[in-house]
Amino acid sequence: MKFFTKYKNFDELINSSDFFVQYDVISALKQEGLKKTDYVEICRRLNRPPNRNELGMFGVMWSEHCCYRNSRPLLKKFPTTGSRILVGPGENAGVIDIGLGQKLVFKIESHNHPSAVEPFQGAATGVGGILRDIFTMGARPIALLNALRFGPLEDEKNISLLEGVVAGISHYGNCVGVPTVGGEVGFDSSYSGNPLVNAMALGLMETEEIVCSGASGIDFPVLYVGNTTGRDGMGGASFASSELSKTSIDDRPAVQVGDPFLEKGLIEACLEAFKTGHVIAAQDMGAAGLTCSCSEMASKGEVGIELNLDLVPAREKGMTAYEYLLSESQERMLFVVKPGSEKELSDLFMKWGLYVQVVGKVLKEKVVRVLHKGEVVADLPASSLADDTPIEEHLLINSLPEYLKEHWKWTEDLLPKSLNNGIINLKNNLFISWNNVLLNLLSTPSIASKNWIYNQYDYQVQSNTVVFPGEADAAVIRIRPQNEFQCQSNQDRGIASVVDCNDRWVYLDPLRGSMAAVAEAARNLSCVGAEPIAITNNLNFSSPEKKVGFWQLSMSCEGISNACRVLNTPVTGGNVSLYNDTKLSNNTVIPIHPTPVIGMVGLIENINNICKKSWLNSDDQIWMIGLPLEIKNNKDNRISLAASSYLEYIHGLKTGRPPEIDLLLEKEVQSFLRKIIEKRIVNSAHDLGDGGLATTIAECCISSGLGANIILPSSESRLDRLLFSEGGGRVLISCSENQSLELKKYYKNLSRQESISFSLSHLGNVNNRNKLSVYHSNNLLIDVNISDLIHVYKNTIFKKISK
Repeated sequence: MKFFTKYKNFDELINSSDFFVQYDVISALKQEGLKKTDYVEICRRLNRPPNRNELGMFGVMWSEHCCYRNSRPLLKKFPTTGSRILVGPGENAGVIDIGLGQKLVFKIESHNHPSAVEPFQGAATGVGGILRDIFTMGARPIALLNALRFGPLEDEKNISLLEGVVAGISHYGNCVGVPTVGGEVGFDSSYSGNPLVNAMALGLMETEEIVCSGASGIDFPVLYVGNTTGRDGMGGASFASSELSKTSIDDRPAVQVGDPFLEKGLIEACLEAFKTGHVIAAQDMGAAGLTCSCSEMASKGEVGIELNLDLVPAREKGMTAYEYLLSESQERMLFVVKPGSEKELSDLFMKWGLYVQVVGKVLKEKVVRVLHKGEVVADLPASSLADDTPIEEHLLINSLPEYLKEHWKWTEDLLPKSLNNGIINLKNNLFISWNNVLLNLLSTPSIASKNWIYNQYDYQVQSNTVVFPGEADAAVIRIRPQNEFQCQSNQDRGIASVVDCNDRWVYLDPLRGSMAAVAEAARNLSCVGAEPIAITNNLNFSSPEKKVGFWQLSMSCEGISNACRVLNTPVTGGNVSLYNDTKLSNNTVIPIHPTPVIGMVGLIENINNICKKSWLNSDDQIWMIGLPLEIKNNKDNRISLAASSYLEYIHGLKTGRPPEIDLLLEKEVQSFLRKIIEKRIVNSAHDLGDGGLATTIAECCISSGLGANIILPSSESRLDRLLFSEGGGRVLISCSENQSLELKKYYKNLSRQESISFSLSHLGNVNNRNKLSVYHSNNLLIDVNISDLIHVYKNTIFKKISK
């Protein structure tokens, strides 16, 4: 008889005669991050109160970090299927078919909260964790990327966080031997107490079988491999599902400690083990450690797992069952293997200096049963831990949040009149020349070169990096066959990858901003000649328990879905990181900008055709693809100064509604761009992003060391709109005179065959005069030495950190 189903609320339950436990329920729930309603539901499912070990297991498995209890209904709306999709959301990583017998495995995950309290280890173990997601599937890791956010560098605490995070990423990636080939970094005050550390990894798979996590084979042995288990990382999943505060420093024990050299051995040993055919299922021990790996393997395989903690290799004496189950010690894996293969696999793992031990078996009964010191210390339905988990219901507000109503009222008419030589700066009401506007934008940390950061990363290890960080709009690595595998043909293929998100745009319009993040990622891939294939995403948001927070998350998911459908880039998986808020000492809660980071991958059939952003030759012509600078309908809001870098960094205004995202325009522009790159009628390509046209031209000059002479078309538009507006799916390209003839011919023929919505505009020429000069109606607007541009662009972050 199910006695516990009759209790409708928490107070009725704990005051009943049926209820007895040997722990303080209220304090235990607080420690585990569970609600009273959760406890009632647990008792109802078990028909008994959980013991303290079991409550800890529910605490981590029912956290947002593990079960997505606030976001799961929204995630189900993502498009997840496509002709190349082999494994979508639900496994350790997504898998896509890249042809010729090869598969690409990739995923992005966050380590935000750990990095806030222990930046070095928090970031380092974030890298280690995402690598395990890749090789657990049977793929060799071939590249890393990261997306980082920090508060302003005027604050020494933010400098310390930046230094620690970058050091942690470089330490782990460099030591493990996987190149960090790309990324993005942004700075905003909303991240001062809550930095974001998102790590993305790619792996190459050349086997027929994909190693999945669902256990099978009744009585088959469960093998523990890798590092020992200690008390580090205790309750990390629950910690990652709560807001940060001044007391978060006390949660340092919840930050894991990594060993990249051991992980390198684990990579090699696992890939070797998978080749034997003895491994039935594999799961890394990340968030929630043994609890998560056991319950997920059992639930996905619709079986049970028995785990004997007395057999688990431990690095500390006297560990309790609770500590074993919730430890998040790094570099550990759990396998289900074929009976009789234990000795062969044990010898293999010991050869690589790893611990290996049979710690349990697969059960027919669909439970996770844990033994310790001869007693059953936990016995729970596997599905209750890993599959049939709670979903929080949130009411979506049906009107625009108050904070946006004022922002969306802003128009360009509210800016001072722009003059031929500059404009009044609203920050201090002083005049600033267009030269200095450009220099100021280039010296803004979010726009400036990140060379101080990426020069600490080994981006050439494995010798497959074709495009180095900072050289192009996306990273490119050569697809080199692994081990004995011989590619069927074409040894010149490559993979392009990128991470993107304009968090200011998402803050000011979550729907448009998230669409723009997907569109920009695809545009960046297209700029190197890659066909966008699929995405992984990391949804970094504030508390979903706040109406605005959940609305931002919901609108963002809708925007991602819309863009992915139009651009044909399905979602293969990702990560959700909520509760990215900082509680100040006066109880004021500061949410981060909503930051849905898009990690996108694309395929390049011939890496000899790729484009970088540098001008190639003096006298090459400079063209722009996309919406023209002068739009007949001046009310067209696909290009705007609203929500722009110019507006924020020059005038101190973070306001306005971001430009409308025309996804069909994006698709046309990107397709055209890829075709002209394939035809080799373009020498460089760089998309117009932060800072608009002038900043984009300057970046091409900086990258090449060559100057440019630009003549803007006659226009009635504001000069700052011509120079610094954003949006419009625009790309800057350069080509020789002969190539230009081919370019115009191809564009003309294409426009005859089909209706196209973008223009091809000639803007000027590359020169070797060490000058960037921009004219409009015979007026010289900008005239800056390239050496001055290089100086401010390349030295900004180093100077701010060195003060």
